[in-house]
Amino acid sequence: MKYDVEKEVYDEIAKVINSEKSPVGIDAKKTHILILNKLQEITERLDLIEAKLIK
Repeated sequence: MKYDVEKEVYDEIAKVINSEKSPVGIDAKKTHILILNKLQEITERLDLIEAKLIK
C-alpha cells in the first residue's frame, strides 16, 4: 500500500480538516464526512467498472 501523500495535497487536506477548537487539532465531523464522501465516490466507480465487466 502507498501511504505517501504529496506535500501540496497533504497541506490542503490539513487546512480543510484543521480545527482550533478541537483538542486534537482536527474537526472530526468534517474529517469523517470527507472520508465517507471519498468512499462513496470509490463505490460508485467500482460499480461502473463491475457493470462494464459483466456486459
